[in-house]
Amino acid sequence: MTSLSFAKTVKSLSRGSRTLLVVAPPSVCKPRKFPAVLDKATSKLLTDMARDASPGDLGTTVCSLTGGRSPRRLCLGLLPETRSRYNSPARPGAIRRVVGNANFDDKGKNAILFILDDPAHLLAAVNAAGRALPLFNRKSGDKSERRVELLAIDRKGNVIPHDALIESTLKASRESAELVDTPPTELNPEEYSKRVKAILKPLANVKIREIAGPNLVKHGLLGIHSVGRAAMNAPRLVIATYTPPRDIAAAEPRHYALVGKGVTYDTGGLNLKISGSMRNMKCDMGGSAAVFGAFRVLVETGFRHKLSLLMPMAENAIGPNSYKPDDILTAHSGKTVEIHNTDAEGRLLLIDGVSWAARELQADVVIDAATLTGAQMISTGSMHAAVVSNDGDIEAAMLNAGRVTGDLCHPLPFAPEFYKREFESQVADMTNSVHNRMNAQSACAAQFVYWHLEGTDARWCHIDLAGPAFRNTRGTGYGVALISQTLRDLTAEAPSDDDNSDED
Repeated sequence: MTSLSFAKTVKSLSRGSRTLLVVAPPSVCKPRKFPAVLDKATSKLLTDMARDASPGDLGTTVCSLTGGRSPRRLCLGLLPETRSRYNSPARPGAIRRVVGNANFDDKGKNAILFILDDPAHLLAAVNAAGRALPLFNRKSGDKSERRVELLAIDRKGNVIPHDALIESTLKASRESAELVDTPPTELNPEEYSKRVKAILKPLANVKIREIAGPNLVKHGLLGIHSVGRAAMNAPRLVIATYTPPRDIAAAEPRHYALVGKGVTYDTGGLNLKISGSMRNMKCDMGGSAAVFGAFRVLVETGFRHKLSLLMPMAENAIGPNSYKPDDILTAHSGKTVEIHNTDAEGRLLLIDGVSWAARELQADVVIDAATLTGAQMISTGSMHAAVVSNDGDIEAAMLNAGRVTGDLCHPLPFAPEFYKREFESQVADMTNSVHNRMNAQSACAAQFVYWHLEGTDARWCHIDLAGPAFRNTRGTGYGVALISQTLRDLTAEAPSDDDNSDED
């Protein structure tokens, strides 16, 4: 297990460290350019290492022993000097790579010193480092207690301070990744619900409700119930609502809702996944883990608007009570869905979740997140989530938040007039899977979800994070920082005239 904490000074960071990793671009790691924060011998060794290495496009890590001095091992994580406009200026992908390749000591203290071009890069840098050092581990006999301290400075050597937001985001992102890594033997819908409620219960101004099993049918949540009814653990919808205290509540309050797909394991149902494609389907609750973490961060840092969290949870299992191709179910929205593919199950959870958010909770803005389609990785790859929205301002805020936090995303078309026909049914309002998989499959899946918000005034955004939420067989905690930053940006108040006035 790796614990992360923050140091206050470079001296305290390096003191007692077995390994010190310095993360910086090559232009910093030159004689007379390197900040005078380390002793001369260490600084010289770093500049010598930089001279003989090249960062390439995604960064590189070089290490050397220091001859018995503290730290005993010195590593340099060289970042590329440039990046494309579709990347974050903090270069979080390279940071994650160089941190992951540092091979920190399994026992005792280690340290990471970031040298950043801009203090605004701190969140993305810390988030990337946390992503490279996951929490989950079930290896027998592994009693490692790796400790890593973090500190960032600018090119002049000035410490860049971190705040409660940075700490909360780092913690929530890593713990959300841990949930994604947890196997289905430990994380079924019932256990998932218990863990979520245990973490949310101590938070002030949060009320929790759960609808489970047959009660889902009573409340018109047939999408959630149908997917999970064959499993040993009953499907459920966990709802948490935060109401800001009066002393911090916004003058013009709005209601935001976060909905996340929580399929704790996906066999594909009766349309069984084959050829090894079922492996790693513990990750299919990555969307719910993302919105859960974002909700925690926003509540812990004093969000000024009402905020709801909706986590539909189910295991898409096979049994005598499995839902079947040709079934027709009535979703919470009142629309009927003909089942063509039981492996297109996550959208059935989402449609009930977003409809409940808009119709029962009266949310003004609904954001959903899901590991929804394999086609997302074909569309936008493993580094960028796909974003679809009926609102240009929310889409723009999401893209900007991705660059700020390092949780990168890219828009797909919102075009109901082009995509609805892919779900035409002779006997119901729609099918649950597309007729033509070559026609913008990920955007179509988002359209299916949005269809169940029609008739409401909700502003909506969908995040398909199938690729970035689970990379190299590990959860990443992707989406926690992205969603929380987006909501902070959307609710940021413009400065008043008094704030902009000149003082004599």
